Order: sequence, then C-alpha cells, then structure tokens
Amino acid sequence: MPTLQLAPLPRQIRGSDPAVLAEALHDGVNLAIWERELSPAVAGFVAALLAQGTPLAESLSVEIAADGSGCSLPTLAGGAAGLPGHAAFVADVAWLLDAYACLLDARRVGLRLRLLDRAMCPRFHIDRVPLRLVSTYAGPGSEWLGEGSMPRQRIGQAAAEPQRPELIHKMAAGHVALLKGERWVGNEHTAIVHRSPPVADGERRLLLTLDWLD
Repeated sequence: MPTLQLAPLPRQIRGSDPAVLAEALHDGVNLAIWERELSPAVAGFVAALLAQGTPLAESLSVEIAADGSGCSLPTLAGGAAGLPGHAAFVADVAWLLDAYACLLDARRVGLRLRLLDRAMCPRFHIDRVPLRLVSTYAGPGSEWLGEGSMPRQRIGQAAAEPQRPELIHKMAAGHVALLKGERWVGNEHTAIVHRSPPVADGERRLLLTLDWLD
C-alpha cells in the first residue's frame, strides 16, 4: 500500500540581510521578512512627516526601465519635499521598488503610500495577489499567523481568530516583507494569513505597499 505523503506546511523566513527577501520566491515559503532598521535620515523624515499632521494617500503605477537604469520617484510625498530627509526617504522607496521589480522581472509596479490612523484590514485575511511588498515606516507593523493558528476555512470570521498573544506575530517599523498571495502559482490555499494592526488613538502608520502589475 503506498505511503500517503503530506505536503509540508508553508514556512516564514526572517533575517537581517536584504537577501532574505529572495526566499519568498521558493516553493513552500509564503512570507519573507527583512528585519532592518531605518537610517537616521529616513527615520528623521518620517518623524517630521507625522509631526506635520497633513494627510497622505498616494497611488502610482511605475513603469520599470528595460535598461535597468533604476526608478525615479520625483513626486513621491511631494507635499513634504521641504522636510529634512525627504531625498533619503524617496531614495529608500526607490531602492525597494527596484529590488522588488528585479526579483519578479516586473515591467510595471503599483505603489501606494498612505498615512493611516486606523486599521485598514482589521480581520485576518489572505491577499488574492501574487506577491506583495509591505513596509511600515512608522507605527505598528502588520501582524501574521503561522500555519495552523486558525482554520483557513474560517478566515475572515472574528470568532475564529486566535486570542493567545504568542500566536500573533508582529512586524516592526522599518521591516520589509514579501507576502505571497493566492495568485502565486503553486501557492494556492497557502497564502500567508495576516492583518493590519490595531492603531491606538492619536497614533498613525506610514505604510508602503508594492504590487506586481505586469
């Protein structure tokens, strides 16, 4: 009688080197997190941006140069261009965009940059995308679950979400994550389960997301 082979549980990989992000391309990995710290210039700009108190919600479709010359984002957070560290912040986002596009051989990337004062997706859920980059520059980072922490057939139901704090993993400000979704070939039914974190009164998050469009 043949032995039944069970598929291994999807894994989540973390590390302090940016090369860890490439692990998200491997079968069986549904989350890769680069646990980095922001540079003083970028952290200073982000703090000044939050102190300024103005809204920020930008969406861009960025065409990737075929010659590998890198991305230019001259208008990003343009309303805060006068703040110290703006150029460093834009360069940081452009570097992440270039790295993301290179990993996927993408020709077009969707970029969203938003200041949030509430949880955008407060229920644990999965993304119906191939691979999304998420980085919180300020405020609490996204939260995620290891496989088996809640039944997949009950995703989206508040009563099924784990209550034990040790089951809910948290990213920190500055961390960069690649979240594999349902539309990555071979990752069907094993997309990473995650949610936006609770945001305290008076607290705000600066969130960057990148999506592979083409």
